[in-house]
Formats: sequence, structure tokens, C-alpha cells
Amino acid sequence: MMRKFDAVLCDLDGVLRRFDHDGQRELEERYGLPVLATAFAPEQIRPAILGRVTAEQWLASITAALGGHPDAVRAVEAFAAVDFWVDEKVRDLLAAVRTRMPLILVTNAMDNLDSHLARMRLTGFADTVISSAVVGVAKPDLGIYEIAAAAAGVAPDRCVFIDDRPENVTAAQSLGMIGIHYRGIDDLAILGAQV
Repeated sequence: MMRKFDAVLCDLDGVLRRFDHDGQRELEERYGLPVLATAFAPEQIRPAILGRVTAEQWLASITAALGGHPDAVRAVEAFAAVDFWVDEKVRDLLAAVRTRMPLILVTNAMDNLDSHLARMRLTGFADTVISSAVVGVAKPDLGIYEIAAAAAGVAPDRCVFIDDRPENVTAAQSLGMIGIHYRGIDDLAILGAQV
């Protein structure tokens, strides 16, 4: 029998927000550069998601790491312009759950998160957004989950945490949260039971 819960903590990227991964791979092929591996290498991404550098500075660091030549500039510009959108099924389910309990978005994000939320019409969608760039701690560090549970006003063991990265789910579970490794909408059946 599934435990009861009083709040939903949900990742943004890979759950609620989708990216054009085919477009990302296509631009790497077009320019012959390892843009994704470079962009998401810890030495590039961590300062940005911890709020130590801006999203613009992160993009500049990727360009520099790729050699700084004109193709690198163009490739990073194309990478920055890759489309993203809201998964409407996930959005609708989370919106329904929010009528019953707090919904907190917990995301490893950069200083441009507010503009991205506005673009997706998600401003005010959740009760609170916990951004790693604002709080200075990123998943899977336990501190970000504790901050999110406190924002929900709920003990960690009364929270459900949803993320597409297993290591982030495992970290949440270590605090007693119900963890859901998201791979598709069927993984959120537990939420449907609360609506």
C-alpha cells in the first residue's frame, strides 16, 4: 500500500519541461563539436546552477571550452536557441494535485529561470519554485530537498519527490520522501489517486 503524502515536490527539466533533444543532436552533427558534453560538464554547469555565474557567462564558458572559433560561437548560439515546451499532461495533472496540496518546483536552474517560466506560462503555476541558483545548493545535495519541504510546510517524510534523474530521487528517499523516478506520465499514477 502506498504511503499518504501532503505535498508534491517536482523537478522542472525532464518532467514538466521538455527540450528538443533531436535538435540538440543535430546541431552537434552540423558543427562537429561536443556541445552537450561540454555544456553539462561539471566544471561548466555547476557554477551556473549554483548562482555563481549567469546563464550568459555559462554560454561564454562553453564557447571558450570549444575553442572560441566562429563555429564554436555559432554552435553555442544554436544550442542556446534550442526549443523547449511544457508537457501538457504533466502540467494538467500537477495543476489538479495543487488544488489538494502544495506543489513545489525543485530545479537545478540558472539566473534566467523566471524568464523561462514566463515563456512557458508557468509563472505562479506552483506554490513556490526552489531554484538552485537562488538557494545556492543543487540536487542531489540534501539541503535543497529540506528547503523545498520547509517551503511546503510539510515534513520530508510526507512529501512526494518526482525527478527524471535516479540519483536525485535516491537523495530524496534518503530523507524519507516518496521518490518517483519519472520516465513517462504513467509513473505519476500515485498523483492521479490524489485528484
